[in-house]
Amino acid sequence: MLLIGLTGGIASGKTLISDTFASLGVTIVDADVLARIAVEPGSVGLTQLQREFGDEIITSDGELDRPALRALIFQDAKKRKTVDGILHPIIRSLSEEQINAAAENGEPYLIYAVPLLVETSQQARFDRILVIDVPVSTQLERIISRDGSTKEQAQAIIDAQASREERLTIADDVIDNNAGPEAVRPQVEQLHARYLELAQA
Repeated sequence: MLLIGLTGGIASGKTLISDTFASLGVTIVDADVLARIAVEPGSVGLTQLQREFGDEIITSDGELDRPALRALIFQDAKKRKTVDGILHPIIRSLSEEQINAAAENGEPYLIYAVPLLVETSQQARFDRILVIDVPVSTQLERIISRDGSTKEQAQAIIDAQASREERLTIADDVIDNNAGPEAVRPQVEQLHARYLELAQA
């Protein structure tokens, strides 16, 4: 089974692309979804985070207080590394389970959406890497309108990720998502046909 890593910067439209592939019957594994599963109440991930950072990152409902954790690690690289060290192995294990299940089902290819693919040096896991590309100016506009961020806040989030150039350097395939949803589907359909060919080969 062909394993495709899908990545792109914040607000590049990864979900739109994943959903379009899914509409063609392609199995999608989403690292963001797995990250939420990894910290569900009662999970090993949440227990380890609580042990490390205390009750201040837990809500009154016993769930992870994401804004509290984000505030703790955003300015502290050491704490961020600790969180990554706890969660990445769990997320990887969950992803392997889903990938293996798809392979056993005889699926020709699978798309694994990983926002921080470059940042976590996972390139070697994949047969091909698909990058969703938009200009930084488009990312800024989308973050500001979507999240109500200031331009400075939006730029800080973009700067914390790999650069557009770094992502394009590792890309085998690129989808341009600057023009909006109607321009995306033909690109996805073309790649879908290509991936089916490659999987057969």
